[in-house]
Amino acid sequence: MALSSVTKTSWKLQDMVAHSSKVSSLVLGKSSSRLLATGGEDCRVNIWAVNKPNCIMSLTGHTSPVVCVQFSSSEEQVVAGSESGSLRVWDLEAAKILRTLMGHKANICSLDFHPFGEYLASGSVDTNIKLWDVRRKGCVFRYKGHTQAVRCLAFSPDGKWLASASDDTTIKLWDLTAGKMITEFTEHTSAVTVVQFHPNEYLLASGSADRTVKLWDLEKFKMVGSSEGERGPVRCVLFSPDGSCLYSGSEDTLQVYGWEPDRCFDVVHVGWGKVADFAVCNSQMIGVSRGQMNVSLYIVDLNRVKKSGSLIQGLSQDDKLLAVATSKGATLRRNYERPTTSCSRQNMKQNSDADRRSPEGERRSPSSEDEHDDKESSAEITNPDDYKEIFQPRNAILRTPPKRSETFPAPIEDECFLVKPCAAAEIIPVHDKSKAPNVSSTPILRVEPTVVASAPSHPVSVVTASLALPSRRIVTTSKPKSSPAVIPSTCNEPVGLNVGDFLTPARCGKTNVTADEEALAQIRKGHETMCVMLTSRYKNLDTVRAVWAAGDIKTSLDSAVSMNDLSIVVDILNIVNLKPSLWKLDTCTTILPQIEELLQSKYESYVQTGYLSLKLILKRFWPLISDTLTAPPSVGVDITREERHQKCKACYKQLKNLSNIVKNRADQVGRHGSMFKELQLLMAPLE
Repeated sequence: MALSSVTKTSWKLQDMVAHSSKVSSLVLGKSSSRLLATGGEDCRVNIWAVNKPNCIMSLTGHTSPVVCVQFSSSEEQVVAGSESGSLRVWDLEAAKILRTLMGHKANICSLDFHPFGEYLASGSVDTNIKLWDVRRKGCVFRYKGHTQAVRCLAFSPDGKWLASASDDTTIKLWDLTAGKMITEFTEHTSAVTVVQFHPNEYLLASGSADRTVKLWDLEKFKMVGSSEGERGPVRCVLFSPDGSCLYSGSEDTLQVYGWEPDRCFDVVHVGWGKVADFAVCNSQMIGVSRGQMNVSLYIVDLNRVKKSGSLIQGLSQDDKLLAVATSKGATLRRNYERPTTSCSRQNMKQNSDADRRSPEGERRSPSSEDEHDDKESSAEITNPDDYKEIFQPRNAILRTPPKRSETFPAPIEDECFLVKPCAAAEIIPVHDKSKAPNVSSTPILRVEPTVVASAPSHPVSVVTASLALPSRRIVTTSKPKSSPAVIPSTCNEPVGLNVGDFLTPARCGKTNVTADEEALAQIRKGHETMCVMLTSRYKNLDTVRAVWAAGDIKTSLDSAVSMNDLSIVVDILNIVNLKPSLWKLDTCTTILPQIEELLQSKYESYVQTGYLSLKLILKRFWPLISDTLTAPPSVGVDITREERHQKCKACYKQLKNLSNIVKNRADQVGRHGSMFKELQLLMAPLE
């Protein structure tokens, strides 16, 4: 048996319960790409380190749900906007509230910090854009012009312009010094969800619910590119750090674009759902999406993504022509002039003062009410070690996370090949994970009777084989390795199998070396047993499928349960979970006892399936169970109601048993801990 490793292009990095209620907003820090801020309907802002299971800091003070969050460019501050229209700015290094800003009359939809200076911009459902001086606690200027909610704001790299995107399908460009609109782009046909400035050139990218990405020349103020290949509304856009290409994120998909001429370099299926934000660090993209109380992070290996080529909207084009067009566009377009000294802050301050004195400007001085709001706000440090490492460096040079962070290792996809004992060494692929259906549960290793029993301290032998010589020998080297308590759903080597068990022990003090024929004979000993187990499993699944085809889901589940094989139950649940409408109260009474076994299984895939099924039952059926059991007795005889009451009573009893299991496992760290914590929150009404 030989293993061939294939590295994934994208994979899920982390899944965690971020809030005690629905997550309503989130953002990644673009400087380090290692910090995440989440806002929830619990009125909190939580700060996380990417790929760490526990929250670093929890910020309180808002009295209504937090609907928008944003980091400053240095990641030393974070601002959060609420449903009531208020803004709160926290100093993360000092772990305290910095400012409370009031002025909007409706939900905050968009926020952005000025690239160099103590200013921030906010957009709202009230259609207004406000520029705030964080140091002086006042509104510097108000920009009017949009007729619907302002969904995205972005400052230009030189800090002179502000771009705004709105549900009114327009993009407006504002001059911060003059305090007026420069131009308006109206080519989108639906709400514009995101805008992004090129890091160097006078170029602006926008994404819209009309499923297009457009690029705008900021010297000629005209559209220079438009895509048509998005699978859904565009949710995120981001230029590569060197500005050579544009990344576009829509539901479950990442697309890579070039411009002048328009072309799509690559399309990557990521599976991140409705991605809310992404950032690039080194050669990896980190994408983040949110569920109810959950936040999921995904990694895309950009080294395996095409970022150049000759594809123009799906048509081939001569490479030479592309090179000429690209270089021409690069030389004609001007670059931003970034200030290299602190003078820019002073200039901005003077301009701000001028705007503040203008008739349209508005100033709000600190008041006792604001001071009271600041006192009500707090920064609770929940993870002191990570907080000290990230937010309390000795100096700026040592600040962590570093800009050159270590990349996240990719999981390995294993492909198994059967090697025939012949001179030509013909290799025949037996199993390819990449082509397996998503609904499949754990691999063959979960069939308990096929696992070779061995003592925990037995050495594991690593086999190294040469395919070149007919008379090759197999040499084994041993190192102790204990079996894991929980068998992961994906792994790089067999679990519960020791290669040494298939080889003859050393005789007369000789090393453990044996011929190929003898080794293959040892391996084939368990082959017939494995075939019997897989044949039995296939017949059982075929029986369940036949009942399912008759249209009786409940009977098919009952037959799967009666087979006393959890692997069959897992396979069926993985299908049923994909379509919640198949679930009925009768189904719950059958499946809940099985979920109890799944949650306590040693197989990770079993636990995940049990978690998804229980989560679905709680969300869809707990209100019905609760209302039925608390309802007053009916007058007269109602057989249907009595039957429903008995089913609800049985479900409640089983859920109570499950709540104890969930409670005991909620203290675990990592992905399992996050799953059980979420279940514990959902089962809180049972207490």
